[in-house]
Amino acid sequence: MTPRADTTFISGNERCAAWWYPADDTIEPGPVIVMAHGLSGTRRDRLGAFAERFADAGFAALVFDHRGFGDSEGEPDLFVPARQLEDWRAAIAYARARPEVDTRRVVTFGSSMGGGNALAAAAEDLRIAAAISQVPFLDILSQAYRGPLSVRLRTLLTAARGGYLPAVGQPDQPAFINAPDSEHGWRHVVAIGEDSRWRNRVSARWLLGRPFRPARDARTLHCPWLVCVGEQDRVAAPGPAIRAARSAPHAELRLYPGVDHFDIYDGPAHEAFVTDQIAFLHRHVGAAQPARR
Repeated sequence: MTPRADTTFISGNERCAAWWYPADDTIEPGPVIVMAHGLSGTRRDRLGAFAERFADAGFAALVFDHRGFGDSEGEPDLFVPARQLEDWRAAIAYARARPEVDTRRVVTFGSSMGGGNALAAAAEDLRIAAAISQVPFLDILSQAYRGPLSVRLRTLLTAARGGYLPAVGQPDQPAFINAPDSEHGWRHVVAIGEDSRWRNRVSARWLLGRPFRPARDARTLHCPWLVCVGEQDRVAAPGPAIRAARSAPHAELRLYPGVDHFDIYDGPAHEAFVTDQIAFLHRHVGAAQPARR
């Protein structure tokens, strides 16, 4: 496999850090998959494991950190959904400008809340060829684990004060993700990542703003959309993702029995997800042409 390269692009007035994975031993230009995590997750938290497989299969990948997270510039730990969508637009524009890329074959790919961003970015851009959302968080009003009332009230109080919350925590602790076993699951992902820059701290003010509900974009999505759902997902409840997929004109829904939210980054669940994703890409986008020997 051709080694990945560090690169950057500008979003707003700040620089986003990214990795470029060239498609292995192919004739350019070819397709590219623009990839990011959700919430506070970074590219070092096992996204490279997916990008490597895509590159081996003939699909270049651009894997980036949102502003304020990972290796990117910006106010640390500032999470605003609309701001992250701006980063997606900038990443897509950067990918299209690269000479290796066939601008007609750009794909969006996201995990968790990144899966919602991948859907939203594809829905607003008619030139996107396909989208992939894995264990997607698509509707905060109906999908989030809510926990005890006392915890929810403390969460809202923190948001009203403009404070910060842990990204993951225990069920009795105010945190963005506090479903049972979620903290253990995510910390495992970080531990098997690549010198992760992840921090367990995210601004809470956005909870009082416009709700994060990209599921509403599904009905108007013009391109093929692969939705990979763990049937035992306790972080992003499966129901809203299943309904969104069934409402989209060109969606393919894959359900994985026994799979929880953080199981997909290694082991059998990872292999099942990435195998289905590569097959989807071959069906709807087509890999870059192999180089002649």
